Amino acid sequence: MRTRSQSRRRRQQQTLPVVVENFDLEEPIVDQNIVAMADNRTMAQMLQAPIEGYEDAIVVPPINANNFELKQPLINLVQSNKFTGRQDPHNHLRFFNKVTSTFRHPEVPNTSIKLLLFPFSLDGEARDWLDKEPPRSILTWDDLVSKFINQFFPPSKTTYLRNKITNFFQEPNETFNEAWERFKGLLHQCPRHGFSELHQLDTFYNSLNSNDQDALDSAAGGNFLVDKNAQEGFSDYESKSKSSYSSSRAKIQELSTNALLSKSSPSNNSSICNNKYPLLSR
Repeated sequence: MRTRSQSRRRRQQQTLPVVVENFDLEEPIVDQNIVAMADNRTMAQMLQAPIEGYEDAIVVPPINANNFELKQPLINLVQSNKFTGRQDPHNHLRFFNKVTSTFRHPEVPNTSIKLLLFPFSLDGEARDWLDKEPPRSILTWDDLVSKFINQFFPPSKTTYLRNKITNFFQEPNETFNEAWERFKGLLHQCPRHGFSELHQLDTFYNSLNSNDQDALDSAAGGNFLVDKNAQEGFSDYESKSKSSYSSSRAKIQELSTNALLSKSSPSNNSSICNNKYPLLSR
């Protein structure tokens, strides 16, 4: 039979820490390769600026064509319309594509020319953006376009413009021509809206006032949307827009003419004369 003191000693023995022999905690484990590398460098070498990390973000494929060079007039033309980050990036790409399409080399892909020239078309905030992109992170023209658009035309802006297109309506005092031009402007601002041509046709028709809808239906001999494909519908919109514009211009001209005739009428001249020479009216 165990006594109480024997049981206490047994529990103390069971809870004693395990001691590992020949292990000195005061000596740190050091990688000998690191020590050797540090010992072999001088203080000047350790303080020297790194020589890596200065590569451009855009990687231009090797060009092995003979007598190839970017002419200064082409660079000047690209630089004549620099993108600073405040303009519409889609318009900038349209302009850039138009300029670069004028320069062709039989042995050099047009995409390589674009990759070479694109940095020259940026300034300010846009140039800072490109400089901050990781080195060698843009390998193709499609990569560059995708990153450029996402930076300066984020998905939130696309969503905002899509909602404006979906909820478009003709203003109370807005002519057909003015509404149509405004609607086309929204589509132009948002190339990635994703709406089919038939959807665009339907959206604009349903945004019009009843008078303009009736005029379209009458010209179509029924319901305008039923028998029209997208191209026919857009053609009719353009025709009515031109007619609306001409009619609006004619009304403005008529009002201007009437205003001039009113100012030069004899009654007005008499009134002016009487006011200028009050004694003659007596």
